[in-house]
Amino acid sequence: MDNLTEALQKLKLASGDGAAHGVEICLDCLLKALANTNTEASMKIQEMGILPLFPNLLNPQSSCTPKVANIIAELAKNEFMRSPCVDAGLIPPLVQLLNSTDQEVLLQTGRALGNICYDSHEGRSAVHLAGGAQIVAEHIKSLYQNTEPENEKLLTVFCGMLMNYSNDNDSLQAQLINMGVIPTLVKLLGIHSHNASLTEMCLIAFGNLAELESSKEQFASTNIAEELVRLFQKQAEHDKKEMIFEVLAPLAENDVIKLQLVEAGLVECLLDVVAQTVDGEREEDIAQLKTASDLMVLLLLGDESMQKLFEGGKGSVFQRVLSWIPSNNHQLQLAGALAIANFARNDGNCIHMVDTGIVQKLLDLLDRHVEEGNVTVQHAALSALRNLAIPVVNKSKMLSAGVADVVLKFLQSEMPPVQFKLLGTLRMLIDTQAEAADQLGTNGKLVERLVEWCEAKDHAGVMGESNRLLSALIRHSKSKEVVRSVIQGGGVKHLVTMATSEHMIMQNEALVALGLIAALDLVAAEKDFVGASLVSVLHKLLSDERSAPEIKYNSMILICALMGSEPLHKEVQSLAFIDVVSKLRAHENKTVSHQASLTEQRLTAQS
Repeated sequence: MDNLTEALQKLKLASGDGAAHGVEICLDCLLKALANTNTEASMKIQEMGILPLFPNLLNPQSSCTPKVANIIAELAKNEFMRSPCVDAGLIPPLVQLLNSTDQEVLLQTGRALGNICYDSHEGRSAVHLAGGAQIVAEHIKSLYQNTEPENEKLLTVFCGMLMNYSNDNDSLQAQLINMGVIPTLVKLLGIHSHNASLTEMCLIAFGNLAELESSKEQFASTNIAEELVRLFQKQAEHDKKEMIFEVLAPLAENDVIKLQLVEAGLVECLLDVVAQTVDGEREEDIAQLKTASDLMVLLLLGDESMQKLFEGGKGSVFQRVLSWIPSNNHQLQLAGALAIANFARNDGNCIHMVDTGIVQKLLDLLDRHVEEGNVTVQHAALSALRNLAIPVVNKSKMLSAGVADVVLKFLQSEMPPVQFKLLGTLRMLIDTQAEAADQLGTNGKLVERLVEWCEAKDHAGVMGESNRLLSALIRHSKSKEVVRSVIQGGGVKHLVTMATSEHMIMQNEALVALGLIAALDLVAAEKDFVGASLVSVLHKLLSDERSAPEIKYNSMILICALMGSEPLHKEVQSLAFIDVVSKLRAHENKTVSHQASLTEQRLTAQS
């Protein structure tokens, strides 16, 4: 350390009188000290006030300049030195040096700026103000085709500098995107894929930039998909594959890039990874299996990429994914079920899949997860069944296959995501299926659970779906037994509340179900109707100008049905319904105005 102190004192003197040789010897001593004990040497340099000497030593004409830039790069490896470097005014002269034609000056300057920017807001701001990123981006554009080792070293440093400059900073990343660095870096990756460190820098830069939505369009206009797939195929090491995965995941969120990745052969690579890691017990195998299967599912979220892989249900990829469902690996079961849910996004695919026996595979999978099962697998398999049940022709086939019975095994689940999908699946299955709605609607345990979930205020989705299923059981069965079951289970008040929902479709479903209750068993429902203030709810719906025509129409139908009950009839009279209804005779919707006339006659006749 004594040598360092001496060298620093000499440097102060030598830089003052401009003795270049003396300065150079001192700089060599500094570099040696930094190589041995970087942190201690840096603190000493900071203590002795040497940093302010450096701006004058960063002279483009001086032979000392690369060494000074190298020293700054070494100092800035320490977090505590980055702000002092900025405060000492080092950024403007360093940025000026980026205009040099000397390779060593550029290399050391790029290192210095990159290290100062690392995790330092002050460093990035200073480089931004001095216009450093723009000059580096221009250098990369002019140098990217040169494959000489020295040039590749420089490109690696420049890519690293831009990465440190923009990391975790949306506005600086957007600035780089606007400079057009993405197409250049993609070309660079193609030309230099043999160079591991340069490739790595490129991938990290892509990973940063790909998080930004505005980058996706630029990426989509390049051949990034081909380059990444080609690079992936060459990799044997887990870490390198992981690095490529980290770029692929954000890029694959874009539908255009999804298709490009599928066309470039990524899916085959992913299937290979799955095959290689499925029986592996090492942590890295488990991690790769998860990443590859998750990415596979992500690719299926794009309509075009999904349809391309489905290939009319005959695609080899589709067949491979199907084989995941019966596997013993939870991650693969999950990915397989999610993939089926994604393939089941149009009627044609759903019909084909049901006809080729996929339902049974999903039911077998669910059966394996009833007792203390994996919640994510349950959720995924139920999602797939719900989607498959959407086409009308599939409903009766799925009911015959016993889907409702298996789904009901999960009634005891305490997990809201599972509850939500369970409800949605049953609702899809009974749509237009009177017999099934009748069977489920008279299932006391189901109705009891639905009424309980109608009060799940912490889980709006579960609450909404429970109400909708309760209403659907009545609407599709049109059965007095189902109506009785809902009344006895305490479901009427929830349907009255549902009629006040902010969603018109739910309001309407509730009103139709309430109309059927009134028509099929008014006597049994009378007490609940009074208790839930149904008449006052209907008055509000009819008075509210924002209510949709079908809401007004179904409210009036219900009013007429309630007139058969004495206490409800009295409530209707006390609320002066006749005034509200007579106004609706002039409603622009003909169905509403006609029903208003009929309702007015009924109210007048029974007043």
